[in-house]
Order: sequence, then structure tokens, then C-alpha cells
Amino acid sequence: MARESLKACQVGINKAKLALTSKGWTQEELAEKLQTTRQPVANFFAGKGVDRKNLVKICELLELDWQEIVGINNAFSSISPLGKANVTINVVQELREKVEPYIKERCGTMRVLDMTQPIELNDIYTDVNILETITGRLRLNLDELLKKFKTSANEVERIGIGQIIEKRVSGLEVVKCNSRLMILGKPGAGKTTFLKYLAIECISGNFQEGQVPVFITLKEFAETDEQPSLYNFIVQKIVGFNQITNAQVLNLLSLGKFLILLDGLDEVREKQHWQIVNQIRLFTEQYKNKYVITCRIAAREYTFEKFTEVEIADFNDEQIRKFINKWFQQKNDLDSYQRFLQQLELNEPIRELANNPLLLTLLCLEFSDSGDFPSDRAELYNRAIHTLLRKWDNKRGIVRDEVYKKLSIRNKENLLSQISLITFQRNEYFFKQRDLERYIAEYIRNLPEAKIDPGALQVDSEVVLKSIEAQHGLIVERARGIYSFSHLTFQEYFTAKEIVYSSDIENAFQNLVSHIIEKRWREVFLLTVGMLKNADNLLQLMKQRIDELLEKEEKLQEFLTWVKQKSESVEAYCKAAAVRSLYSHLAFAQNLNEDLARSLDRNFNQDLDEVLARHLNEDFALTQVQAQTQALTQAQARDLFRPQARDLNLIRTQAQDLARTLVQAIFVSNQYRNSQLEQALQHLEEQLPNVADDWEKYEQWWQKNGQTWVEKLRGIMIEYRNIGHNWQFNNAQRELWQYYYDANKLLADCLNSDCYVNREVRQKIEDTLLLPLT
Repeated sequence: MARESLKACQVGINKAKLALTSKGWTQEELAEKLQTTRQPVANFFAGKGVDRKNLVKICELLELDWQEIVGINNAFSSISPLGKANVTINVVQELREKVEPYIKERCGTMRVLDMTQPIELNDIYTDVNILETITGRLRLNLDELLKKFKTSANEVERIGIGQIIEKRVSGLEVVKCNSRLMILGKPGAGKTTFLKYLAIECISGNFQEGQVPVFITLKEFAETDEQPSLYNFIVQKIVGFNQITNAQVLNLLSLGKFLILLDGLDEVREKQHWQIVNQIRLFTEQYKNKYVITCRIAAREYTFEKFTEVEIADFNDEQIRKFINKWFQQKNDLDSYQRFLQQLELNEPIRELANNPLLLTLLCLEFSDSGDFPSDRAELYNRAIHTLLRKWDNKRGIVRDEVYKKLSIRNKENLLSQISLITFQRNEYFFKQRDLERYIAEYIRNLPEAKIDPGALQVDSEVVLKSIEAQHGLIVERARGIYSFSHLTFQEYFTAKEIVYSSDIENAFQNLVSHIIEKRWREVFLLTVGMLKNADNLLQLMKQRIDELLEKEEKLQEFLTWVKQKSESVEAYCKAAAVRSLYSHLAFAQNLNEDLARSLDRNFNQDLDEVLARHLNEDFALTQVQAQTQALTQAQARDLFRPQARDLNLIRTQAQDLARTLVQAIFVSNQYRNSQLEQALQHLEEQLPNVADDWEKYEQWWQKNGQTWVEKLRGIMIEYRNIGHNWQFNNAQRELWQYYYDANKLLADCLNSDCYVNREVRQKIEDTLLLPLT
């Protein structure tokens, strides 16, 4: 008879590797202790079939449960010590059929936030990923954490701050390979939805088809009159189905035929907590079934000794797309799905929120109502924070214990605003627990009847920190003793809020505008002007600070004078500042970037008048010719002075590009009937030898006549189009100009945001953008 072969599941292999490492053994040493060749051990760790006897022995040596390692519960072993497994098959199937309607009614739909009607779970459910290492238990210092979250000292990748770079495992795979599982997660991470999905998949025969699912809300269990035992509570739930007796339930429990899903340990009130924990511990030790418990991270300190703890991962990009697609599919609105994705890609601060399933649902609800995200982003973020602070628990009838009686929701928001401004000004995205607790202590010591004893304040501040993390998820532990806001967007929002409600608003504005050239402050500026009742003063301060950037730069002031003259020579219906932005960017970057122009004039390029189109096309074509001559001249210089770097193919390509671009410029000038410019360019084109005829002759000609030819081109551009001036900006001037240009873009975006500003103030700012100081 052939021997029975078993193989470890992936989660089981990971556990075995950790056990091997903790014992300090190699695979060869394990094989010696097994008293066999290395092959069975190698196959075991490779996930290949191993003789049952060897696999069980390997697990015994590593002090592991072999049934967990292969992904089965001991009650499903084909060889049951009691010999009862086959006897109960019919009873299990009968009970599954009886509880199926109840499970589908209880777990088959979901309704959250402001949904007007429930949604079928399978219409919206998106597969869950699990982190086998709890994020907050990572042993990392600040430098290591910055690298792990793809950040640098000065800038932070918005999406990276919320993305864990630990390996993700399928949620179903983890449940399959663990008989006792505690799933931790932030508020709104999808814990309850995942348990409901497990129940539906089980009763539908797609997962653990040999077990009977039982879904228990621990809050409901804790609040049941006369507090029954967990055993009696489960029996009461099941015996209500026809012809199922207590004895049959007890028999199935003893044989491990149940998938018991216990949802929301964090939702149990403090006074009942230890009683419920003790009930769960006793029950799970007595009856060896498959258990999954959910709880919010940081909500409870108690650890169930024989349970494996994992963390539910944030949504990644693929999961976000799948969720959005399902959302709009069930509404038969795929057009909105495409618009939603486009808007999400264009708006990183909003996209950052989408990795939390609850907040992604909020975004979908907002988008479904209006076909777009609200123009007032501050209001959208306020709704997201309100959802986490109040609405999510209220909708489900959950009352949290007040861990610090004097700290109301309003006080929590004020505390978070204060912490945000302090840390954001210090360029801190991650902060040590002791610093965070110090900020909290400094705030709560001023509340009525607060303790002022340093020791008591220290204890209270730690309690408050854990409360905010567990109950609201606005601050999370990223590694042991190191915290951050769960989303950078929230830190920016609370920073802006602290500025808006500052007791010294003038000084707060001055501090804010001092950061106007720092990209990381961009969202804070936009949120602040949106929150202000009147943004006149802040916008005027921003304009003043922007002008001061170039105040002492004579050459850049001269450049702005040319920009003004050039734009005034062009007749256009769009705003003058928009035309100035085009020519300033064209002269510096040698390409036609219209971002700032669109920000300054919302109608720009929708119906571009013919005169402006002609000017832009001619100037752009000539600028491209000039760029090609510069590239060719630089290549020739490399060839003349550094023969070892000679790259004839590069120079040939640049020469051919120059010829093509020059012909195109001639065509453009002909198209718009600029005959004098056309003739001058035609004459220049005729002077160029044909690069294809004789390369050496072309190279010799360019070395002898190239510089003169380039100066003729520049003269033509200046004479006919007033472009092509040789500004010769140094690197410092170029960098300063980029700061100036980006700051003007920020100011234009603030003006276009959903802010209130006096019409005269708006007009004055728009009219004087990108102008030299007088």
C-alpha cells in the first residue's frame, strides 16, 4: 500500500522557518534529528509532498501542530483518534442546510454610512490581504522606518506613508492554515466584512465546506440579559433550527465541526471585557474548532495564548480599482467608474484616503451623489475625520468607554490640530511615543479638573494616545514606539485647521507664507484658504512673499520685463497673466507647458483665438529650432575638446533633427503668411549642407560656420518675434525662477479653489502676476 503524502501550506512553511530559526538549527541539522536524509526536510520547506510520518515528526521537533502546518483542523484528519469523523458527516450537512438561510440573511448584505439601502456582500466584496507581522510591533528606528515607507528627510511620498512594505498573504489562505486566528486592524479596515465573507463562503461550499459557520457579534453577546456562557449562547443560536438538539451541537463542537467567527472584541464595554475574554479563552481551549476573532489594533492588551495574531492590510491600488469597479457596476454606472479613477489619479491627497475601505466607501458615496469630488477638499476631509471620530460607531450603536472623561471629541480634534502643526513645522511625519505623549500632556493639563502631577499626567497621556489610535485610527503605531497620522492628508488638514483657528492669526499667516516655496506645504495652503471665512489677507501675503523672491534679482526682473513686453504684443481674449505664464515657461523650459496658464484662465485653450494661436505656433517652432542648435553645438564641443567621448551617431541624429525642425518652422511661418520670417529662415536652411551626402563635409562646415549660423538664427528670432534672447541664467537663478513659478502656480490654484475672496482683491492679484516690480 502506498504511503500517505502530505505537504505544508505557505503559511505553515513560514511558521516552520521561524521555528527553525528560533532553535538555531539548519535544515541539515533538522534532518539529522529526524534520522533521515535531507530530502524530506528539503521537500517540506519547498511545499512538496512528504511522507505523513516524516511530516508529523518534523512538526514535533519544531514544536508545531502538524494539522495547522498542512492547513487542516484536527477534526478533519482522515484518521480521527475517536473514529467519529465519518459518523457525523450527515449531521454536519443537515445542520449546514438548516443554518444556510440564517447565515445568508445575517451576513449576505452590508450597509454602512449613508447608504440608502443594503448592498449584496458579493456585489461589493474585495479580497482581503493579511500582514503576518503586526505593523506596530516592528522593531525599527526612525531612519529605518523612513526607508521602509519610501520617504526621505525632506519629502514624503504621499501614498508610501500609508503602505506597508511587508509581505501580504491572502486572507482566505491565512484562515485556512490557522485553527485559531486573531485579526487586528484599524477602524474601517474591513474586519467585519471579512468575517461575513468567510461565513458566506463557508455556507456556500467554497471554503471549509466540512464545517458549520457561526457568526457572533461579541457586543451582542456581552449585552445579552443574564450573561449566558459562550457555549450556551452558541447553542441558543443553533438549537433554534428545527430538529437540532443540544446533544448534537455538543457532539459537533467536540469534533471541531464549527467555523466560529467572533466579531468586534474592541466593541465590548470595559466593565464586561475581562468576563468576555475569559469566556472566549475557556471555550476555545475546551472545544478545538476553527476560530477567527476580530479586534481593533491597540484596543486591548490581552493576548490569547494559542491564537496567531495577524493584521488586515490596507487596500493596495489593485484592490482600490476592484472595489470602485464593483461599486459602480452594481449601480450600472461604468462612466462614473472611469471618471472616479481619473479624478483619483489627479488628486493624491484624496487617493491616499482610498486605501482604507471605510473611507473609500465614503468617497464612492460622495462621488455617486454629484459625479465628482467636492470642490471644497477641506469639507471632504472633515467628513472623513467626522466618520472616524463619531459616525462609524454611532451608525452601529457602539458606545465607547471614555478613557479620559475631560477629553471630548472637540478637545480631541483640537489636540490633534496642535500636534499636527508642531510636527509638520518640524518636518516630522513619524514621531516617538514619548514626544507624542509629551504633546498630549501639555494639552490635557490645561483642561478643567485635570491632574497636574507629572506622574499622573504621564499615565493619562498614554491612555489618551491609545484611545485615539484604537477608537478612531487617526494616529497609528508604525513600529514599536513610533507613530504617525494614519494618512498624511489628516496631518495636513489638522495643520491647516490649527492655523485658521489660531489666536494670533496674523503671526500664523506670516509663519505659513514663510513656507511658500516648500512643496510639502502646498496642500496646507490650499486647505487653509478653503477653511477661511475670508482669504483676502492670506492671499495678499502670499502675493507679497512671491514678489519678494525676485526682488533683488536684477536679471530675473529684466526677464520679467521682457515677458510683459512680449505678452502685450499678442492680441488675445484670455487673461494677460495666462499669456505671460506661457512665454515665461517657453523661454526657460523650451516647451509649451500650459498648466499655469490654465490655472490663471479656466477658459484657456478651450476656444483659443486665431491671433494667439498663430503667435504661439510660430514662437514654439522657432524655440524648438533654437533648442536643436544648442544641442548640436554642445555635441560638437564634446567632439572637439574630448575626442574620447566622440559620439558620431548622437551628433548625426541631432543634425538631422535640426534640419527637420527648421523645415517645420519654415512651414509654420508660411502657414501664417509671415513672408519675411519665412524668407529669412529659408535662406538659413539653404546654407546647411546635406548631412546625408557627406558627413565629414557637414562636420567641417559646422565647425567653421556653426557659431555664425546660430547667431544669425538668434538675430532673426529677435528681429521678427522678439524671442531667442541669450539670458545666460546661472543655476542659482534657474532654481530661484522655478520656486517663483511654482509659487505663482500655487497662488493661482488657491484663487481657483473653493475659497471666499473679495472681487477687487482677486482682480488685483491676477492682474499683477508674473510682472516685474515697479
